[in-house]
Amino acid sequence: MKTGIIFDLDGTLWDSSAAVSESWNEALASIGVDKYTMTVDRIRGYMGQTMEAIAYDFFNEETHEEAMRLLNICADHENEYIRAHGGVLYDGLEDTLKKLKAEGYFLSVVSNCQAGYIEAFLEYHKLESYFDDTENYGRTGMEKEENIKLVVERNALDKAYYVGDTLGDYNSTMKVGLNFIHASYGFGQVPDATAVLKSITELPEVMKGLE
Repeated sequence: MKTGIIFDLDGTLWDSSAAVSESWNEALASIGVDKYTMTVDRIRGYMGQTMEAIAYDFFNEETHEEAMRLLNICADHENEYIRAHGGVLYDGLEDTLKKLKAEGYFLSVVSNCQAGYIEAFLEYHKLESYFDDTENYGRTGMEKEENIKLVVERNALDKAYYVGDTLGDYNSTMKVGLNFIHASYGFGQVPDATAVLKSITELPEVMKGLE
């Protein structure tokens, strides 16, 4: 049986909120836009939302076209910034991934981020070898549940678990009928979960109890 563990990224594998906030402010300053300032708390509140939803809320004084233009400028610079500076990995992440791979799990990442963001995370922190697949909203234009389903189907997973931290992650997982494991150390709360993690390092032991 081929069992997959599909991870959310922000709030589950790392905290990039400081890096993302700084990158957006740099991008806006570079084009002379000074009426919007991104903060760590605000970006954390956006984690898990689609890029369009973030654009409409943050650039709320702009037309749709202008909000999307500013978003794309910020997102492009964000990817460059992450490739150069990385983010904060949750303690024990790489050892946890190593253990899960040794147990034979198929590991992947599905996020609502822009194209290139997951790749920047993997490249900076040299974690490419642990993941078998990735998917994101920026590449497909599809909602998270559709991207989760896409990863399950194209990799012929017999069973899969989604690990995430927000209510949006939970709702998407429920829509495709998978088991949801809550990363409670992240940015959100959920009403129910197959299992709850206080640390990413608990996942290998939790999986032994679920299989």
